[in-house]
Amino acid sequence: MKFYIVDAFTDTLFGGNPAGVVILDNNADFPEPEIMRKVAAELRYSETAFIKQTGDKEFNIRYFTPASEVDLCGHATIGSFYALADLKLVESGSTYINNNKAGKLNINVSKNSILMDMGLPEAINKIDDTKDLKELYCIMGLSFEGQGEILTGEKKGEVLIPEMISTGLPDIMMPVRNEDELAAIKPDFEKLSKLSENYKVVGVHAFTINTDDKAVHCRNFAPLYDIDEEAATGTSNGALTYYLYKNGLLHEGTDNLFIQGEAMNRPSKIMSKLYETGNSVKIQVGGMATILAQGEIRI
Repeated sequence: MKFYIVDAFTDTLFGGNPAGVVILDNNADFPEPEIMRKVAAELRYSETAFIKQTGDKEFNIRYFTPASEVDLCGHATIGSFYALADLKLVESGSTYINNNKAGKLNINVSKNSILMDMGLPEAINKIDDTKDLKELYCIMGLSFEGQGEILTGEKKGEVLIPEMISTGLPDIMMPVRNEDELAAIKPDFEKLSKLSENYKVVGVHAFTINTDDKAVHCRNFAPLYDIDEEAATGTSNGALTYYLYKNGLLHEGTDNLFIQGEAMNRPSKIMSKLYETGNSVKIQVGGMATILAQGEIRI
């Protein structure tokens, strides 16, 4: 099996979010799940993608953290298609199908970026009880007071509240007051794991909107899956795109920029677009990637 190490959501090595990518030999089936988990643990990245080609423009991808299998991973998907492009298995200007446990998703490959469809957005629940809000922010190392207030624009003075949103994986979207508060987050990881388990989410995606660069700055925490913090998360920013849309903070067809990983010295740039489609919306997330290494896994 061929393997790659790819930095996703960046055009610079040692930026973005690194992922393992394992490409199965022709006609080979997936190894046993425990073997794939052990490979992911050996590579030691937050996620490793295992790819089986099932058609000329169709792939089946499974995703593993060092602890367990997950339904979908955005940065590992971006990394996967950069690795496939390096092997000449995909080409610029074409659309491919990624079959995974979150569904059948289209992947648009271009010369300068890869855009992936997110799963159908789902607003699961709000966290609006004062006791629950205080618990969440306390676990994240912050005071609750004033955290969700919008400081600029036409929505200035309105207050956002955390919501559980999924575009493939459920996360808590947690607004904070400004970038200083975002940088100050220091979670109690044991309590955050228990909270994530109770809410049936992967973790917490904290964010604030920068009034200077117009970007959304964010941090992602998923200790329940052995990921204390992640430098770039495609699915979480897909969910955040929907959160901001439903709260009137972004509009259809705009190019949205999310900056993540700054606290880890691995700044990432994640792009998203949202399109209205009848009674629902379609969300795409993407960016660039760079290949650090490649080799063979002998199993």
